[in-house]
Amino acid sequence: MKFIKEIKNTILIIFVTLALSACSTGKKSGVAIDGDVYTGKDTVEYLAKGVPDRIFFATNKSGLTTAARATLRKQSTYLRKNKDLNVTIEGHADERGTREYNLALGERRANAAKDYLMTYGISGKRISVISYGKERPANTASTPLAWSQNRRSVTVKVN
Repeated sequence: MKFIKEIKNTILIIFVTLALSACSTGKKSGVAIDGDVYTGKDTVEYLAKGVPDRIFFATNKSGLTTAARATLRKQSTYLRKNKDLNVTIEGHADERGTREYNLALGERRANAAKDYLMTYGISGKRISVISYGKERPANTASTPLAWSQNRRSVTVKVN
């Protein structure tokens, strides 16, 4: 009887631990995730002071988030002030999915960023697009956090 009671208590402890871990907010050690979109700053570099170089996407999506639009508006302001500067927008995906699917998804993401910059007056002639799919991860781990950091487009100065 005592043995059965110990097993029940162990199962209860495991269940409670799993339930509490499922309630996690996604904020751990300064890293933020909203849904499955990365919102932290630890992997972001900058085109210029206060102008982030990358935006992040939801799983299998190429639609721009509110945060992505805000970043692209900052990029467009910077590009309008630096009219001789050309950029390449790199599209990226996480490791899940086929190579072909992720290359197409990366291209859609880069084009979404390009199109948004063009609506703010940046000439399409100044912006080239390339997709790396899953070939150039920012984070090589195989975790939800790493996947969210890898679903991105990055604006890179050409000259």
